[in-house]
Amino acid sequence: MQVKIIPYRDEHHEMFRQLNLEWLDQYDLKESHDLMILDDPRGIILENGGFIWMAEADGNIVGSAGLMKEKEGEYELAKMAVTAGHQGKGISKLLIETCLDKAREIGAKKISLYSNHQLTRAIGLYEKYGFHHIELVNSPFETADIRMELIL
Repeated sequence: MQVKIIPYRDEHHEMFRQLNLEWLDQYDLKESHDLMILDDPRGIILENGGFIWMAEADGNIVGSAGLMKEKEGEYELAKMAVTAGHQGKGISKLLIETCLDKAREIGAKKISLYSNHQLTRAIGLYEKYGFHHIELVNSPFETADIRMELIL
């Protein structure tokens, strides 16, 4: 299996939405803030100084990850997803490494993320890459019960 990480294009919108709804629905975590982002990733993420990447395996889109600009030098790792049939194959690692490389390239100082305790594999991956748990305050997500950050 050959995997490529490619920049998001508008033609990826439906797959970006489906990939993220797959895990949000699986864990019963879907909420209005997610739908707002998934309905308009260009407007919410890209046009506000953020980035989105898609994972392509043998010509099929199988994953996504984004960096949402929070303020100058600070980004949120967001909408990271790998479809069930392609999990456990290192695709999440490629996506997170792409995000971290871009953050360093643009001089970001900090990356944060919101998560939920049910997502144990994802949390373990974030910890492996140096993210640490911080206090959860004023979360835009009702279902988020974990906040993590990485100082670059």
